[in-house]
Amino acid sequence: MNDTSLVYVTFATHEEAARVASAVVEERLAACVNLHAPIRSFYWWEGKVQDEQEVAVVMKTQSTRVAELIDRVKALHSYDCPCVVALPIQAGNPAFLDWIRSETASGAR
Repeated sequence: MNDTSLVYVTFATHEEAARVASAVVEERLAACVNLHAPIRSFYWWEGKVQDEQEVAVVMKTQSTRVAELIDRVKALHSYDCPCVVALPIQAGNPAFLDWIRSETASGAR
């Protein structure tokens, strides 16, 4: 198993997604963030099915930083219950995975 993870998050707007993406990259909690928009989301909320456009975001980080990244995203997010899930990266380009590790190392600046 690798020691890097993808963190998937959805946001209401591109502006909010970009603001949070910039913050977590600047704070070295994520090495890279990709914004995918628009997406169409269907979900239950407050007793009814919602049909909304959202922005999907994929963040790349070290597995040891996932909890801190999730906490930071939740603090910056506008939703009451944001979708924030982490998935381990099983394999990948070794040089890219090393880059994720180096960019999210606690002393990196």
